[in-house]
Amino acid sequence: MNYIGLDKLILEALAEDLGTGDITTESCIPEDAVSTGQFRAKMDGVFCGMAVLERVFKLVDERITVTALVKDGDEVKKGDTIASVTGPSRSVLCGERVALNLVQHMSGIATATRRAVKAVEGTGCIIVDTRKMTPGLRVLEKYAVKAGGGRNHRFNLADGVLIKDNHIVAAGGVAEAISAVRANAPHTLKVEIECETEDQVRKALAAGADIIMLDNMSVEDMRKCVRLIDRRALTEASGNMGERDLREVAETGVDLISIGALTHSVQALDISLKFTK
Repeated sequence: MNYIGLDKLILEALAEDLGTGDITTESCIPEDAVSTGQFRAKMDGVFCGMAVLERVFKLVDERITVTALVKDGDEVKKGDTIASVTGPSRSVLCGERVALNLVQHMSGIATATRRAVKAVEGTGCIIVDTRKMTPGLRVLEKYAVKAGGGRNHRFNLADGVLIKDNHIVAAGGVAEAISAVRANAPHTLKVEIECETEDQVRKALAAGADIIMLDNMSVEDMRKCVRLIDRRALTEASGNMGERDLREVAETGVDLISIGALTHSVQALDISLKFTK
């Protein structure tokens, strides 16, 4: 993980949380107090974010040590100890909430992704994320998707061509949009286009699209379009996939299923830190 970008993110989060100082901790805990605690899972799921957990405390106070007991991508059960932490009590408490907020969120994404991956297991279909991310947390969220067994879609707008409905309207049509992209975008980038109808799929195929997104289609329409495409382009199912039967979608023969809900509305994995008395 890139510590330069990670450190900036963590330092901003710490500054936001600490303000001018932790009044409660500084008022009731002696400056020389040292504590040991355990991070425990409070629900079943997939853990993700150990490097983040370690880095938060290292940036707060070099004297804090974190001992990892699981690794990213490991499945944990309610009550499992994820890691232990030892160091100056004031410093540990200063970093506790930022560490938990980030790790719980990443673990929630990894858990949701693992669930989706298991739902399509054996079909050959791949689960991918979208750009429906939390601003500022994209690198962590995409990492968490991979820890859960999924794959990443394009990282940002410069990372790949994806012609969507508004592009099609503004460009004058499916063929026109693809033709314009071919004339202007680097040849190293694949061209993906979003299609909502069989007619659009036919036009996308004729124009030479590399990837065709079947957006908000019924299962039967997806199946028809997959047969029509017949491996001449990769196929991606998209559109409220977090609410769909993923197994049923995968069995249409699509190559990919992209799910915005993996990141934009995921439930955090509940994790707590408890000091040893």
